[in-house]
Amino acid sequence: MSDQATGRPHFAIKNLSLSRQGQLVLQDVSCHVAPGEIVGLLGPSGSGKSSLLRCLNRLASPPPRTIFLDGQDITGLDVLSLRRQVGMVFQRVALFPGTVADNIAYGPALRGETTSPAEIERLLALADLSPELAGRDSQELSGGQAQRVALARSLATNPSALLLDEPTSALDPAATRNVEATLLKLRQSLGLTILWVTHDPEQARRVADRVYLLVDGRIADEGDPEELLRADSQHLTALFAAGELGGRQT
Repeated sequence: MSDQATGRPHFAIKNLSLSRQGQLVLQDVSCHVAPGEIVGLLGPSGSGKSSLLRCLNRLASPPPRTIFLDGQDITGLDVLSLRRQVGMVFQRVALFPGTVADNIAYGPALRGETTSPAEIERLLALADLSPELAGRDSQELSGGQAQRVALARSLATNPSALLLDEPTSALDPAATRNVEATLLKLRQSLGLTILWVTHDPEQARRVADRVYLLVDGRIADEGDPEELLRADSQHLTALFAAGELGGRQT
C-alpha cells in the first residue's frame, strides 16, 4: 500500500524547536508534507523559514524525534544517504568551476559513480535545458540557466523530495516563470515532494497545494493558498501579503 493510500506524510515535523547562538529560531513547530505535494513556506524575514528547511536534510541539526521522513527519525539516518533522498536548491546558486556536465555529475561522483553523457542529457532535459549546455563553462550561464543546472545537479541523486530556498528570488519574471513551470512538471513526472520557501505570496498561489505561514518561529497559519490569500480573507497570510505583518527585528 502506498503512502498516498495510508495517508502517511513524506515529512512529518513534530514539536520542533531550534536555538541558534542562544536565540530560539523555531518554537514548537508541527507540520507535514504529503507525498507528491508542493507546500509553500511563507513568512517575514527572520521568521525561521530557511532554518526549518535546513533541518529537513540536517544542514542544521534538529533534536531527535522531531522530524520524520517516511516514518523514520532523520537523526537516525546516515546524513549522506538522507541528502541523496532530500535534495536542496538554494537562493544563491553556487556552481563549481568546470562544465555544466561536471556540476551535474558531482553528487554521483562522491559515491564513486560515473554519470554517462546520456544521463547528463536526461537530467538537463528534466530541468528544461538543452543538451548542448553540457560542455558549457558553468560560470558563463545566465541566472535562470544556472538555477536550472543547480536543479539538475540535485536530481542526479534521484531524490524523492526537494527543498527550495527562494530559488527564483534573484531571477527576472520570465526566468522565474520558467523555473516554476519546470518544477511543476517535475512534480508531475517524477512524483517529487517539494517544500518551497518563498517571500512572494503570488508565487505560493501559483505553485503550492498548501501553505504554512511562519511568524517569529511559529506556525501562525495554514491552508489552501487561494483560501488564505483571497481578497476578503481575514487570515494572517493575507495580512502578510498586504505588507501588514512584520517579523523579528534583527
